Amino acid sequence: MTGTLPTTNAAASPLRHLPNLISALRIVLVAPLLAAILLARYEAALAIAVVAGVSDGVDGYLARRFHWQSRLGSMLDPVADKLMLVGCLLVLGWLAEVPRWLVALVVARDLVISVGALAWHRVFRHFEAHPSWLSKTTTVVQIGFVLWVLADRAFDWHAPMLVPVWSVAVCTAASGLDYIVRWGCRARRELKHGEAST
Repeated sequence: MTGTLPTTNAAASPLRHLPNLISALRIVLVAPLLAAILLARYEAALAIAVVAGVSDGVDGYLARRFHWQSRLGSMLDPVADKLMLVGCLLVLGWLAEVPRWLVALVVARDLVISVGALAWHRVFRHFEAHPSWLSKTTTVVQIGFVLWVLADRAFDWHAPMLVPVWSVAVCTAASGLDYIVRWGCRARRELKHGEAST
């Protein structure tokens, strides 16, 4: 009985929506972040990006620590991350601050994953995303790359970008192929299981 009490209390807490509010705040921050980049206000853009990154860690910690996870939160959190990350890369690519082929690769990977998820849901009616360690690593590398580019422009480091660019490219391509292979194999198993049960 005592083991279930914290979860019950957490579910009844008026603060249980705080992680979702923080995720929503990150979505709101996308517009000023992209505007700051377009106006070459890289110091401001870096500050906003850092605040967003810290808030991402805070809402995840609160959700896990106090059992405030929710279905809405599970959707808001990745949406906020993707809007901010892909938005930054698109704007930086349009300004020629990062290679446009790299932006195209990142966007193509996300489109493949999104289309695959929709197709899976349409065929099998259920879909639960379980990001692999490679996918999580890729997200960290991409976020680190965006922060590095913003910091480089903000502080005039003129740092070499060859290694960061290719690190993002390799991780993005590898994780995209990993998704295709893993979910392709899983789809074949599901289809065979469905045929066997009919």
